Amino acid sequence: MTMKRILAAVLFFATFGPAAVLASGPKVVLERAPVNLNDKLSLQRGAQIFVNHCLNCHGASLMRYGRLADLGLSEAQIRENLMFATDKIGDTMGTVLNPKDAKDWFGVVPPDLSLAARSRSPDWLYTYFKGFYRDPAARTGWNNTVFPNVSMPHVLWEYQGSQNLLVTTRMDPNTGDKKESRKLVVDKPGKLTPLQYDQYVGDLVNFLAYVAEPAQASRKQWGILVLFFLGAFFVVTLLLKNEYWKDVR
Repeated sequence: MTMKRILAAVLFFATFGPAAVLASGPKVVLERAPVNLNDKLSLQRGAQIFVNHCLNCHGASLMRYGRLADLGLSEAQIRENLMFATDKIGDTMGTVLNPKDAKDWFGVVPPDLSLAARSRSPDWLYTYFKGFYRDPAARTGWNNTVFPNVSMPHVLWEYQGSQNLLVTTRMDPNTGDKKESRKLVVDKPGKLTPLQYDQYVGDLVNFLAYVAEPAQASRKQWGILVLFFLGAFFVVTLLLKNEYWKDVR
């Protein structure tokens, strides 16, 4: 009996322990990402933002340039506006950054972003791109509310502007406990207004969601059609059953 209890305790911790540890850490309220995989203009803008700002360090090795034609782009448009790391339309969207150089500059090799929207979620990415703030103690001079002590610098700071993290502490009059609140305050405006920047990173996250599963939109459409077909087939089957058994008592 004792051994069974020990095994049960080990199994319980292995299953729920990590989740409990993660849940006990600081929580950040994620903002809703404006993902719409049917908005091809947004996906086109997101692809251009990704190539201009992300592809220098991060790759998307599971996405081929030729697949961007599904976004309504011609091969000529893809070659002229999006292909800067290769001249073959069938190549994947890999980065030209040397991993050794990346390790020296950032301390880590920037991860491939092919499945970032699936592993992190679009809401996490959207809040992450909006959560950078100035931190003189950080290696890059930047920190992030969603990813504390992140190695990545804020590559979009010219568009968003510079933010500072304002931390205030107040005493709870009922319990006497200290409560800490955090707020990002714009120190220096960027090229875009806050609303424009939200759309900017929204387009980027929309594209990353597409890269994670290019067939997602069509898969959902086919799923709806299959459900309608099964519903119609059920009605026909029911009518056929009633017709077949109507004379049987």
